[in-house]
Amino acid sequence: MWITIGERRFSATLAATAAAEEFASMLPLTLNMEDLNRNEKHTDLPKNLPIHKYQPKTIENGDIVLWGSRTLVVFYKTFNTSYSYTRIGRIENATDLPRALGHGNAVITFSKD
Repeated sequence: MWITIGERRFSATLAATAAAEEFASMLPLTLNMEDLNRNEKHTDLPKNLPIHKYQPKTIENGDIVLWGSRTLVVFYKTFNTSYSYTRIGRIENATDLPRALGHGNAVITFSKD
């Protein structure tokens, strides 16, 4: 999967979950994602996805998860958490992700090609 933010393109690997499979079937998808806590971008998807909660304890820069059954979250900072999520995927080589996303809202395109 590919994630495009402005002129930057990142490769990502989908997780082996029903939610990730369902998310992939929706691609391509361009989303206006709001910033929250200066560590994540989030938005509600057009439909609910299957959930399979896990508690990661540590969120990594580049994690893509589902919070609840409909909120897609892209994390761009590493931190500890007590929340539970459903895995969607992981952005590879996410070192420049925080700079690409900035501190405000971001338009992000998810695609297969």
